[in-house]
Amino acid sequence: MKIASILAAAALLPPGSAHAPTAPMVMAALGDSISSGFNACGWYVSCASRSWSTGDDAGVNSHYLRLRALVPGIGGHNVNLAVPGSTSADLPGQARAAVEKGAGYVTVLIGAQDACVGSESEMTPVAVFERRVREALAVLRPTGARVFVGSIPDLRRLWSVGRTSTLARTFWTVGHICPSMLADPDSSARKDRLRRDRVRAQVIAYNDALEKACLAYGPACRYDGGAVFSFPYTLRHVSAWDYFHPSGEGQRALAEVTFEAAFPAGAAALVPSGAGAA
Repeated sequence: MKIASILAAAALLPPGSAHAPTAPMVMAALGDSISSGFNACGWYVSCASRSWSTGDDAGVNSHYLRLRALVPGIGGHNVNLAVPGSTSADLPGQARAAVEKGAGYVTVLIGAQDACVGSESEMTPVAVFERRVREALAVLRPTGARVFVGSIPDLRRLWSVGRTSTLARTFWTVGHICPSMLADPDSSARKDRLRRDRVRAQVIAYNDALEKACLAYGPACRYDGGAVFSFPYTLRHVSAWDYFHPSGEGQRALAEVTFEAAFPAGAAALVPSGAGAA
């Protein structure tokens, strides 16, 4: 077995295990419409095949496909539990579903919908957000599952790259898409600039909470270090169906930057201290 395959298999083993599992390994995606592939291949429908996490579309080259190339046993055991519109309140339930599926590797990308609400006052308080994420990870911890936590995309960047597009502004306004950030997209009034800054600050605070929750989980969890938040996406990475969700190209970019963050050393980064491969 190649060294990369050994390391990738070890990343999905229970803590302290020294041998590759004999049963097929399961990976699961938790989160919202981003991970479900919403609008990535059709009009207002989820497209799990193009999910950055568990998708099987070669053009996206998801975590699942990259891992399958290293660990053949994972083939056909990809479960997408992400649901469009989900917030942090839904994450513990998704985590319980992942446990029921026997997931050994779980990706988490949640929080955009906690910030994308009708007004600033409706955003989930940061303390509540962190508590919910910790609750979800606590569900996974007894199973020994390896967890990857992605940061929330920079929503203000979406406004920045789309505000000069008539189509984007129209979709945002008519569809009431993420009003907390995208309301009055062509306004340069001070109150709107400050509103956007505050929503962005809330997303940054959510990302800090995600990092803390991942650290509390232990060495079997890896946070992306802000890779998704800092990714310099453009309109080509956004679906032309709504100018909000990632397009197929956006999902491909997400898969690349998140996999590099999760497995910077051939999957060895997710192996807890003391674990190894024979």
